[in-house]
Amino acid sequence: MSFFISQAHAAAEGAPQGGSMQLFIMLGLFAVIFYFMIYRPQAKRVKEHKSLMSSMGKGDEVMTNGGLLGRITKVSAESDYIVLALNDSTEVTIKKDFITAVLPKGTMKSL
Repeated sequence: MSFFISQAHAAAEGAPQGGSMQLFIMLGLFAVIFYFMIYRPQAKRVKEHKSLMSSMGKGDEVMTNGGLLGRITKVSAESDYIVLALNDSTEVTIKKDFITAVLPKGTMKSL
């Protein structure tokens, strides 16, 4: 019986020290992976979307997040809203952030 008790005491002793450097290396590796796999591509997409929003003007044909195709008829300078003409009689006011792409001229007529 005392044989098992001595093993339990031996297992309760601490592990040898010296693994702290490996911990810092692993944390650094995770930080590099996070930067290149998650943060950097997302920042690039945000930058591209901001340049797209600033380049939009009256008469451009655009596509929204919801799949609507329309022509910009009015751009509000003081607010972030634009007016899209979906056809000759239907206009929709949406926020600039919901524009996903500026389409080539004549796309709406070809559909």
